[in-house]
Amino acid sequence: MPPATDHFVRPPSLHPNVHRIRRAALFHRLGPGLITGAADDDPGGIATYSQAGAQMGLQMLWTVPFSYPLLSAIQMISARIGRVTGRGLAANLGRVFPRPIVTVLVGLLFIANVVNIGADLAAMGAAAELVLGWGQHTFTVLFAALSLLLQILVPYHRYVRYLKWLTLALFAYVGVVFTVQIDWSEVALRTVLPQLAFTGATVTMVVAIFGTTISPYLFFWQASEEVEDEEADPTTGPLLSHPEQAPEQLSRIRWDTYVGMGFAHLIAFFIMLTTAVTLNAAGVTDIETSAQAAEALKPIAGTLAFLLFSLGIIGTGLLAVPILAGSAAYAISESQGWKIGLEHPAREAVGFYSVIGLATVLGLAVDYSPLDPIKALFWSAVLNGVIAVPIMAAMMVVASRRHEMGPFIATLGQRIFGWLATAIMAAAAVAMFVLW
Repeated sequence: MPPATDHFVRPPSLHPNVHRIRRAALFHRLGPGLITGAADDDPGGIATYSQAGAQMGLQMLWTVPFSYPLLSAIQMISARIGRVTGRGLAANLGRVFPRPIVTVLVGLLFIANVVNIGADLAAMGAAAELVLGWGQHTFTVLFAALSLLLQILVPYHRYVRYLKWLTLALFAYVGVVFTVQIDWSEVALRTVLPQLAFTGATVTMVVAIFGTTISPYLFFWQASEEVEDEEADPTTGPLLSHPEQAPEQLSRIRWDTYVGMGFAHLIAFFIMLTTAVTLNAAGVTDIETSAQAAEALKPIAGTLAFLLFSLGIIGTGLLAVPILAGSAAYAISESQGWKIGLEHPAREAVGFYSVIGLATVLGLAVDYSPLDPIKALFWSAVLNGVIAVPIMAAMMVVASRRHEMGPFIATLGQRIFGWLATAIMAAAAVAMFVLW
């Protein structure tokens, strides 16, 4: 069996056209990492980043470059676990930890995902109401039904290619910053040297940003989708059984993850910057409603700001809700030994699809809570920031064990950044509880 390494040397004799063909093929194969990164900017992400920019101006921009290597390492590790072992994250946790611990971790994930699903669906309904002037609850139910139908009736590999395009509306936030007056030297300075008071509100915002960026459902989803992709391709297999495929597959995972997380962080930075230079500059420092959040897009969209905002919320919601429900279904089904996979028809994986349905239906209850969708999204991000800590710690243990990973344990850099991310998330959560 070859040594554990992510690096390999291409033969120097290859024609340049071959390199271009391979790069094109690699881009075509972007999948789990890119979809995971796109889902990271879900309605919860949009709301949290918008709240950060409106409430604190430029002072939270530092969190974006700070969290990029941390999230990349964590997601690379989750993908690696899935591709190396041919099993999802929950199944691997079950091989290392006692069943009660795995049950608690999976239960925490399910709770966080249900709250997140509900907040996303409620925000999608509110976004539709912004444009049409009626029907928030009706549209919330319709979006939930559409999400369920997609997952139950359409195999993953068919609709995943379309999900990648739903995030293009988010580039509107990039466009806004080029239509308003911005002191870019101040932006650069505050990205590196923020001026922050160490208060409960500040730390809670940090937890929310980290929670919506480094979210537990993303870990389970990317690991499971690596398994799905491997099972759908007859030429590949788990790296423990096919170590000769390791150089190509680990290189693809690295490229896929860096691109996906890079996209997520680019959009996060511009959402925060856009709301800072529009809402915060205009004195709107606490976003209470979807309409207020949409105001950030007025410099580029004018009277169509509500429409553009709604397209972004609905598009990313349709991307994220199946991933939230699906990751919960993967985790619970793997821990129970049920048949899993979005490629299987519902009649062959009843338990798996039942969890998807249950998570979506329970999530709908959030739509009838007294919380405004924007506030619900923010507090679901805070919840994710707290729950992520024990799940990340457990995942790091799995990725470091040769008994499970063989020669393909996480690299030294991944282990350093993975544990660093876990420690930072834990410290932020503890500080939040102490200061409040």
